[in-house]
Amino acid sequence: MKNLIFLIAIVLFSLTTQAQKKEKTYKVLAACGTCHFNMSSPTGCALAIQVAGKYYWVDGSTLQDHGDEHDEDGMCKVTRKAEAQGTFEGNRFKATSFALISEKKKKK
Repeated sequence: MKNLIFLIAIVLFSLTTQAQKKEKTYKVLAACGTCHFNMSSPTGCALAIQVAGKYYWVDGSTLQDHGDEHDEDGMCKVTRKAEAQGTFEGNRFKATSFALISEKKKKK
């Protein structure tokens, strides 16, 4: 009986800790940090986000993951809206999920 109670307690504890680890989804502005956010990078163009007026380099996703950064709608040319999941560590955002929000074309 003690083993059964102990097993149930372990299962409940693991379920609550997994629920606490769920990452928050952030709506961000995404672009090349060098070209748009005036961030200096020794490697040149790199993906960055703006959240609450602060800028962060992104790990886990790159400019090239979202098309050619130098195309007409590339992130060295325009700032895009995105949804990102991950954690902040210093001046970096460790992304576990990163998706651009599609721009709706206006009808003429």
